[in-house]
Amino acid sequence: MAANNRRMSGKKGAQVGSGGQRRRGLEGKGPTPPAEMRKGHAKQRAAQAKVRRAQGGRPQQRRGGGRSASELVVGRNSVVEALREGVPASTLYVQQFIDNDERVREALQLAAERGGINLMEAPRPELDRMTNGLNHQGLVLQVPPYEYAHPEDLVAGAHDEGQDPLIVALDGVTDPRNLGAVVRSVSAFGGHGVVVPERRAAGMTAGAWKTSAGAAARTPVARATNLTRALEAYKKAGITVVGLAADGEAELGSLAALDGPVVIVVGSEGKGLSRLVGETCDHRVRIPMPGGTESLNAGVAAGIVLYEAARRRA
Repeated sequence: MAANNRRMSGKKGAQVGSGGQRRRGLEGKGPTPPAEMRKGHAKQRAAQAKVRRAQGGRPQQRRGGGRSASELVVGRNSVVEALREGVPASTLYVQQFIDNDERVREALQLAAERGGINLMEAPRPELDRMTNGLNHQGLVLQVPPYEYAHPEDLVAGAHDEGQDPLIVALDGVTDPRNLGAVVRSVSAFGGHGVVVPERRAAGMTAGAWKTSAGAAARTPVARATNLTRALEAYKKAGITVVGLAADGEAELGSLAALDGPVVIVVGSEGKGLSRLVGETCDHRVRIPMPGGTESLNAGVAAGIVLYEAARRRA
């Protein structure tokens, strides 16, 4: 009977409460801060840019282009050439008990002179595994991931220097050496950077660094998720988009747009500009070639147009 009374009892046992969370959730969070203090708001970005200009500093890059994957340079000649050309490197792997010839000694000397490069000794099986069985000859150089800029960073950099943007965009260029040559030309003629698509395009590999002959250290390369949208954004910012095409409606010498803010779009040597990119361009321009050559590679074509733009701006 006592057990039955306990079952029929109306008393409640201990219960788990909210700990006051519901009450605190209903409390106000205070007045809304002004737009200049709200993270990510356009007015906050404008205020920060104003402060940077007043301090004479460069804008903080958005780094929206992301990073590339790390890369390995293998083989004695390739490693020595990469170190000579100033290709960024984080680690030099040297095989244990390697034959110490002239190239090995030069690689070690260059790495030591550069500073900041880790020297690691590794057994041959480990280097074989790292390089997937390539003929590394006992030397492997690790190139760190390249930090791409955002396309908008190139415009901000030009405005910080008080100049009209002069940018080159590459459409369908897959040879890293062409990218390196374009970077070198942009640097030589006072341009503000290069834009490449994220997919199906050359990136800043060790080969591109070598071809740029050091210019990649001072000329930013931006990566766009969608090149057509990046060009449309440039147009909205008041920048003229000029595409190079063998059947362009105007000749390079008659194009007045090179005097102002401009993006020069260079296509691949074989296919030229893609359809959507070509339709996005404000002008399609051809380079007159009396010699009758059908096409120029991206590096040469970009160099010619950049020279003409620099000549007019001088």
